[in-house]
Amino acid sequence: MQASIFDKFLVALHRLLPARLLGRLVYRLSRSERRWLKNLLIRGFSGLFPVNTSEALIAEPEGYASFNAFFTRELRPGARCLDPRPEEFLSPADGTIAQAGFANRGRLIQAKGMDFSAAELLGDAHLADQLNDAAFVTVYLAPHNYHRVHMPVDGTLLRTRFIPGKLYSVNARTTATIPNLYAVNERLVCEFGTPRGPCAVVLVGAINVASITTAWGGEIWPPDDDVVVVSEYVGNPAVDLRQGDYLGHFNMGSTVVVLGPAAELQWQPSATPGEASQVGATLGRFR
Repeated sequence: MQASIFDKFLVALHRLLPARLLGRLVYRLSRSERRWLKNLLIRGFSGLFPVNTSEALIAEPEGYASFNAFFTRELRPGARCLDPRPEEFLSPADGTIAQAGFANRGRLIQAKGMDFSAAELLGDAHLADQLNDAAFVTVYLAPHNYHRVHMPVDGTLLRTRFIPGKLYSVNARTTATIPNLYAVNERLVCEFGTPRGPCAVVLVGAINVASITTAWGGEIWPPDDDVVVVSEYVGNPAVDLRQGDYLGHFNMGSTVVVLGPAAELQWQPSATPGEASQVGATLGRFR
């Protein structure tokens, strides 16, 4: 998608928004357990966006303690069919495939005519060297999507890196207009060891994303001093996640970038940019 003059104008206005202040406001509203307020928010949101509540563990809006509980809802058992074969590379999230392919000397495609550095995205030159020619896929989560992120392959968590940054929106307009968008936005880099080599699952923050929650550490808040926070898991009780396991979720919405082993991986037609995807769907296959 080529950015138009109108798109650039909207992005310029977006840059002026007090993103942190808006995030705090959204956090307070979305966590309110006042019955009338949370039901009003849930019904209003469901009226604006095509939310499929039939696949949710709790189908009725009144059953959620807060709007955030609704937004980060679990699916009922059997709502997703996960392919258990280890040679499959599964979609980590419900959403739209923004880009998929292979890194070219450490650079990933962001949008048509725009690329960005894996080293800047990951915040770790050594890991970036290991993933210099990695397979990568970017999934954009729209507001109505199921917002939990799952493992594309089996892996053992090695470390996480919370990198403070901007909170630009990550929709099609901004990805086509703002250079290095994913590498300048706030993000959580989750580094895994897998049977086929290193893998990184990057949860990219955006406007209205007040925090990120992980399966192993709970809710993660941006540090007050804007420093990178690295958490090591080597030597601690192992955090082993199987293919398709819940990894974490956005408290509001955003984008997931996965970089993994490229050796003998063949992307499937389901990984074509613009295609809708669901958790557990096969995006690639290891030969």
